[in-house]
Amino acid sequence: LVGWLSWSESFYRGMALLVAASPCALALGTPATVLAAIARAAREGVLFKGGAHLENLGNVKAIAFDKTGTLTVGEPSVTDLIPSAGVSVAELLGVAAAVERKSQHPLARAVVRRAESDKVSEPTAVGELQSVTGKGVRASVDGKNVSIGSPKLWSDVPLPISEAADILGNQGKSVMAVREDERWLGVIGVADTPREGVKATLDRLRELGVKPLVMLTGDNRGVGEAVGRSVGVDEVRADLLPEDKVKAINELMPEDKVTVVKELVARFKSVAMTGDGVNDAPALANATVGIAMGGAGTAVALETADVALMGDRLDRLPFAVGLARQASSVIRQNLYIALGVIALLVVATVTGYAKIGIAVVFHEGSTLVVLANALRLLRYP
Repeated sequence: LVGWLSWSESFYRGMALLVAASPCALALGTPATVLAAIARAAREGVLFKGGAHLENLGNVKAIAFDKTGTLTVGEPSVTDLIPSAGVSVAELLGVAAAVERKSQHPLARAVVRRAESDKVSEPTAVGELQSVTGKGVRASVDGKNVSIGSPKLWSDVPLPISEAADILGNQGKSVMAVREDERWLGVIGVADTPREGVKATLDRLRELGVKPLVMLTGDNRGVGEAVGRSVGVDEVRADLLPEDKVKAINELMPEDKVTVVKELVARFKSVAMTGDGVNDAPALANATVGIAMGGAGTAVALETADVALMGDRLDRLPFAVGLARQASSVIRQNLYIALGVIALLVVATVTGYAKIGIAVVFHEGSTLVVLANALRLLRYP
C-alpha cells in the first residue's frame, strides 16, 4: 500500500494478518479450562458457583474450619447430666429437651435424642425459641423463662455451675447450663467425635502449601484445644462468637467468627472458610472463598458459600484445591500458547513468510491445542 507491494499482494497479506491476529484461542482458553474444571469437580461432589471462585480457591494460602459438623461428625451425644441440688436428672433433661426440640443445632439434637432414648417426659407448653447467637437459646416453658447455653450467656453463674462447666470443658466436652427463671437446673456435657480421615485431609492440604489451618469454635478453650490436637490443626481459636470468626479470617487474609475471618484475610490476603451452620454464614461471606458442607450444612450456609462439598466429603477439599491450582496453571499455559502463536503468525504474515493458508492452519491448530489442553482437566488428577 505504500509502494513496495502491489495492491493485490497487500490485500492478501492484510487478509492473512487478520486471520493471524484473530484471538480465537485466546478467547477460548480460559472459559474452556474453567468449564472443564467445574465439570470435573462436580463429578467428585464439589460444586463451584462460578469460575471466579475456582480461581480464588487456587490462590488460597490459609483455611479456617468451623469445628462442629466440619472437623467433627456433627452428631454429638450427651455424656454428662449434672443436676443442681434438689433437681432430678429427669427434670434437667426434660426441660432442656423441650426447649432444644425447637432448635436445629447439633448440640440441641443431641439433647433431644438423649431425652427420647431415656423416655423422659417433657413439658408441652413451650413458647417461641429465641436464639442468642453463639451463646445459647431462650424459651418460655410452662410460663417460666428457660435459658440454655454456654455459661458466658449469663453474668451471674454460681460457683457449682461454673466448676462443673470447667471440669467438663477440660475433658474436651461442650457445656450447656440450664436455668429456669432464677433457678439453676444443672449442667449438660456433650461430646462430638472427629470426622474419619480428617487428619489425613489436613496433611494433604499442607502438602499443597495451604498453611496455617485454623479451627474456629464457640466452645471454651479446653474443648477447642482437645479437638484441635486430635485432628491436627495449626491454630485453635476458641470462645468465638460469629463476628469473631470473621475477624480471624480477615487476619489470615458469626460475631467473633467474623472478626477472626477478617483477621486472617489481613494476614494472608486469600483465605477460605469452611463451615456448615447458620452462625458460620457471616464468616463464609467475609472469606475470600466460602466452603459449605453440602450434606449437613444449613440452607443459609449453602446460600452464602461459594463452593459446596456434597455428601459431607471433607476429604474432597484437597482435591478441590489441587484442581483449582491445576486449572490456574492450564489457563496460563493456554495464554502463552495463544499469544505465542499470534505473535509468530503476525510477524510471519507481515514479512510474507506465511501465506493465508498457513495462517489459517496454524490459527485453527492453536485453537485446537488450547481446547485439548483445557480438556485434560477432565482426567484430573
